[in-house]
Amino acid sequence: MRYVRPNSLTWWAGLLAMLTGIASMTLPATGSLGELARLVALLAGSGDASPAGLMFLGLGLIGLRDRIERGFRGDA
Repeated sequence: MRYVRPNSLTWWAGLLAMLTGIASMTLPATGSLGELARLVALLAGSGDASPAGLMFLGLGLIGLRDRIERGFRGDA
């Protein structure tokens, strides 16, 4: 489990981007979860980023952090 690094700020940024994308895709705009959906829309930039874009950004950040760490160590 080399991708799960809770001590890394980049890992947390990637996780937050992924969770924001997933939440903005699954939460309904109305009903009892409407306030939570508005908060997620605010975190996502009010529609500037698509949910899929946010999820790919999060996965990219997590993978990039791992690749840079392996590059500094000299692993291939």
